[in-house]
Amino acid sequence: MTSRKHRSKHYYYNHEKRRQTDLGKAVVFFGGLVIGLTVFLAAYLTSEHFSTNESCALCHVHPHAETSWKLSSHVNNRSGVSVHCTDCHLPPRHDTWAHYSSKIKFGLGHVWSYFMKDSADFDWESKRELECATTYIPNTSCKDCHRNLFPEGVSGDGVIAHLYYEENESKLNLQCISCHLDAGHYDPNYTHEKMRGIPSRSTALPDSESYSMPTEVNSFTDFTEQIPGTNVTIRMKAIQGGEYRMGSAEREQYRRIDEGPQRTVTVSPFFLAEVETTWNQFWAFYAQTMSEGRIPPEVVYAANANPLTDAISGPTPPFGLPDQGWGGGERPAITMTHYAAKTFCQWLSIKTGKPYRLPTEAEWEYAARGGTETPYFFAGTPRSFSNQGFWRKFLDAKTEGISDYVIYANNSKNRTQEPEAVLANPFGLKNMLGNVMEYCADKYDPQAYVKTSLEITDPLVTESEGNEWVVRGGNYASDASEVRSAARGHTRHDEWMKTDPQQPKSIWWYSDVRGIGFRVACDASFLTSK
Repeated sequence: MTSRKHRSKHYYYNHEKRRQTDLGKAVVFFGGLVIGLTVFLAAYLTSEHFSTNESCALCHVHPHAETSWKLSSHVNNRSGVSVHCTDCHLPPRHDTWAHYSSKIKFGLGHVWSYFMKDSADFDWESKRELECATTYIPNTSCKDCHRNLFPEGVSGDGVIAHLYYEENESKLNLQCISCHLDAGHYDPNYTHEKMRGIPSRSTALPDSESYSMPTEVNSFTDFTEQIPGTNVTIRMKAIQGGEYRMGSAEREQYRRIDEGPQRTVTVSPFFLAEVETTWNQFWAFYAQTMSEGRIPPEVVYAANANPLTDAISGPTPPFGLPDQGWGGGERPAITMTHYAAKTFCQWLSIKTGKPYRLPTEAEWEYAARGGTETPYFFAGTPRSFSNQGFWRKFLDAKTEGISDYVIYANNSKNRTQEPEAVLANPFGLKNMLGNVMEYCADKYDPQAYVKTSLEITDPLVTESEGNEWVVRGGNYASDASEVRSAARGHTRHDEWMKTDPQQPKSIWWYSDVRGIGFRVACDASFLTSK
């Protein structure tokens, strides 16, 4: 009897213990579920709150953001439908992970900037440029809204461009924003059509207001060329010939293999433009040679190659404004192809009777060095000026000295500048380093210095395995290591023509590079023939 009673109490005790345990688990489960749902709901509501346009405006304090958005076709349109900030700047909502991970990433970055940085120090203008836009506009968002690329009313050029996009999007990594930069933020300086007219009408004036004769030059001295039929001049510097060490020493900081071995090069006397070819000068050429229609490239090449020609076939109208809305005038002309630069020189030669051309790579480096043998023609080392290296995460690169002479990544505000922004080098030349890359007459060969003698006179590379041309000097977006006097570069034709949908592609304008231009040289040989 006692044993039975004992077993009954033991059973009751164990049963009660299990019941309490199960009850505790249920409380924990349902309590955790409630807390989890509450946290999720709070996070969702917080996310939704901070996804409104008003919340975006709290952090994005740059003055043009909200106004330009309201003026853009995403808001100011006939349909009355508004596209919100997160519709463009985040991946689509149906891609849940990409959408919310991007929101967290950018949100934390914006909060950090809001509390830790001074908005007065931001370069707002550079944030309107394509390089910045591609970082914050996922292509999937554009495609999610614009599913029909051939809507009613699309132009013939639009059809061609969108067909090209469909065929090459993955292969060439094409992005919608490259051609529709003003879709979400209105920019009065951006046009989405072929350029009409001539931006600088003053370059083609009536005979009574323009130069009738070129400048007469009888000695090897600086002169200012007058271009007949225009009111445009080009200041030319007389560069005395000489001998120098071309290339970089093996121990030069940031040296690249194609900069050696160093050679002793003798350069004959020549003339070189004081500054890069300006928009005023290039539009004068365009005004007198432009071709309205699409002429087959082979026809243009044949016509311009005729030594008896006195009528140059020049550029067709570019798509959009090639000055990128930065302004024309004395700023360097940009985005033209190597062929366009050579044709400009051909036109200038016919107009003036002097042998204008592009400088050779050897002439260019000789002029850039200005008689110096150091990485730059001014004091300072590449490492002290460069943004590269571990310590640049904590210490800013030195800008004193280099900013007086070079327009580069640290002072350009992501655009070209006028020549007056810098001082000249010892030869009286401006912007030899930085601002825009400059075309040379040489084909690019990474082994060019290896294949020639260590002592050579007036070298010129006319053949190479590839079809790229030498470019020198770096540009406004270059690091200080890339604007050394010996640093070599080359065209990237296919990459620079990536978004041009035309077949055949333009022989006059590049669609995907902005910091490329040129300056003219002139043989001194015409003096001996007088």
